[in-house]
Amino acid sequence: MFRRVLVPLDGSHLAESALPAAVGLARCLGAEVTLFHAVERGAPVTVHGDRHLTAEAEATAYLAEVASWVAERGVAVRTHLDATTDDVAGSIVGSGGEEAADLIVLCTHGRGGLRGLLFGRVAQQVLQRGRIPVLLVQPTPAGREQPFSCRRIMVPLDGSATAEAALPTASELTRACGAQMLFVLVVPTVQTVSGERAAATRLMPTAAAAVLESEAAEGVNYLRSVAGRAETGIGVEVAVERGEPVGTLLDVAAKRGADLIVMATHGRSGVDAMWAGSVAARVIGHSTRPVLLVRVPRHQ
Repeated sequence: MFRRVLVPLDGSHLAESALPAAVGLARCLGAEVTLFHAVERGAPVTVHGDRHLTAEAEATAYLAEVASWVAERGVAVRTHLDATTDDVAGSIVGSGGEEAADLIVLCTHGRGGLRGLLFGRVAQQVLQRGRIPVLLVQPTPAGREQPFSCRRIMVPLDGSATAEAALPTASELTRACGAQMLFVLVVPTVQTVSGERAAATRLMPTAAAAVLESEAAEGVNYLRSVAGRAETGIGVEVAVERGEPVGTLLDVAAKRGADLIVMATHGRSGVDAMWAGSVAARVIGHSTRPVLLVRVPRHQ
């Protein structure tokens, strides 16, 4: 399981929103946290409204202060500084390898524009270029003081081996945190069918509705089967919902009180994933809850 957690920080108040989840999970897992900062060449004067850390001494002092905050919460902590780089995402991925990190936790904030629309340029590139799981956290004004608990972990499933690749990680986290798992499968309605099935659905709505109803019934059996494979002692709830996948998943997460969403992904970049219909990318772009992405080889 996760033993070394890397938390990249840019010195901004918003980036510190990653700290509560990182510290909370590290405490459950008995893991060590490494706080990381890369001094970016040619960086802007400010980042997300805060002064950018452009000097090595300044960055070192900042990491030391945050490390003290983490240590006060009973978690082993160390710091790692890349004194100069032109490639922040590459530096994060590289430091993850140097530190033997098995989880990266960072914020989803971006600088706007189309590529920032989903979940931020650096976060996209870390996910795309790295190989270890990435926990993405929505930034909040509370920053490092945002409360975090992990009592219910939601795992969206669709019947595919790719989606089920998230299950081992979700199960281990559930056990370590003393949480419950919630498996969710979303079956579209006639009105929300998209992709290749949309045209046929519009031509034969009555027949399509019957097929979708059958899929929903089969979905219940499928989720129960997956739940039956869960480790002894882990509580599992299942839910089959109808509607547009992303909006429905987010609604379920809110109504059921999910603290964490765990999904598998091939790690496509944000814009490419959006056009490819990646549910994971769009969930990240709109979720107010932390989303843990487990990497799956592209051939799966």
